[in-house]
This record gives sequence, structure tokens and C-alpha cells, in this order.
Amino acid sequence: MPKLTFTHINDTQFEEFAFDLLHELKFVNVDWRKGTPMASSPADKGRDIVADQIVKDIDEATALEKWFVDCKHFKRAVPPTELHNLLAWAEAERPDVALFVVSGYLSNPAKDYIETYKRNNRPAFKIKYWELPQLERLAKKKMTLLRKHGVTEAPIRSIKQILIPEEEFMDRIWYDRKLSYIAAIKRGAAKPSTPEIMKGMRSSMKRVEQKYGGKRALMNYYKDDFGWGMMNGKLSALRWILGDDWDVLDT
Repeated sequence: MPKLTFTHINDTQFEEFAFDLLHELKFVNVDWRKGTPMASSPADKGRDIVADQIVKDIDEATALEKWFVDCKHFKRAVPPTELHNLLAWAEAERPDVALFVVSGYLSNPAKDYIETYKRNNRPAFKIKYWELPQLERLAKKKMTLLRKHGVTEAPIRSIKQILIPEEEFMDRIWYDRKLSYIAAIKRGAAKPSTPEIMKGMRSSMKRVEQKYGGKRALMNYYKDDFGWGMMNGKLSALRWILGDDWDVLDT
């Protein structure tokens, strides 16, 4: 799981990260209440973002849950006094969920405050908070998002790591093409090369079979045209990363 760090970004940038994360988590009607094209955000009156979550019932009926989101970007633990505005707005507007998105952690007094608030007020809305560990879990497979905002130190794969699957897909595609070539020879649709070339080709096919678990395993690697296309697409993408033009599929 990638470790996140928000120490180098400001409050507005953290709000933007939360806004993009909600989109990635399939929230809809996500409204960042920034209210200005300036680099900073104005006073948000307790809700930085408003969004809807699609909720599906057991009978497949869907509904929208309204979420009010308040982003807290603090170097230290967030104190209870920072929770008042969102809860006051939620009491007035009655969303389904009031969510605090915290770049670090709520203080223990803040967590106690939430529990006391729920016990004494019995609010009609849920109160949630996402601290740093929850943000890391929710964003763990969203590397494009994390790199866009520069909040992860997770390294890009090394050239050595990239070359391993590039070689594998090249071998598999080359082998499949040779099978097709042999089949075309058998039905008279292609002419065989010289005996020396054919002998070398069959020897190379044997090496590939030994490398990837045998002829049956190679033939069963993909099931249909979609799988064949995916394999070629992966090879093309890996070669593009390595510096080739797109769609270089030579084997």
C-alpha cells in the first residue's frame, strides 16, 4: 500500500485531492465549493465539497445519498473546535452523511467530541471521518491520482521490471504467430521456408514451450480475440514506455 504525504501541499490543494478522490470512488454530482478561480479557497462555511453517492438496494433500486465533506489539512491533530461548522451546516441542511477528510488525524478529544455529539443529539445524518490510514487504503490502487497530486513516494517500476513482461509477451505473440504459420503451410496457404530456417524455428518454439509450461499452456493463455488484442496492447504499451513508437509489435 503506497504511503501518502501531504506536508508539501496547501489547504486548497488538499481539497482538490479530496475532490478527485471522490470522483475516483464513483461519487456523482461532486461540487467543490471553492467559489473562485484564485489559488486559495474562500471561507466554505463548513462544507468544502458536496457530493452524492449512488446506493443500490437489494432489489436493485438505486437512490442518492447526499454527503457534506469538510477537508482538514493540519500539521497537528485536528482539535474539536474545527468540527463545529460542518456539524452546524449538517443540522441545518440534513445531508445523509457528514464527512471529515483529514490529511493526518483527529485528536482524541475531537473523536470524543463526535461520540458525545452523536449520543446527545442523535443526528439524522451519519458522521464519518477519513484519516490518513483510510485515505491510503481508499487510494491504494489509484496511482494516477496519487502521482497527479504528488502525494506518494511509491516508485515507478524500474526498466528491469518492465523488460520482464515485455519479453514474455513478445515470446507468446511470436509463438502464436509461428503456430499460425505452420497451420497455413499445412492447408496450403503458405510456403515453408528453407529447411534450415524451419529447423531453427521449431527449435526456438521448443525453448519457448519449456519456458512457459508447455504447448498446451501457451495455447490456453488467451481464450478469444479480445484476449489476443489485450496481449498485443500490453506489448505495445510496454514498448512505448521503453521508447518505441506506439503499435510496435515486431517479434
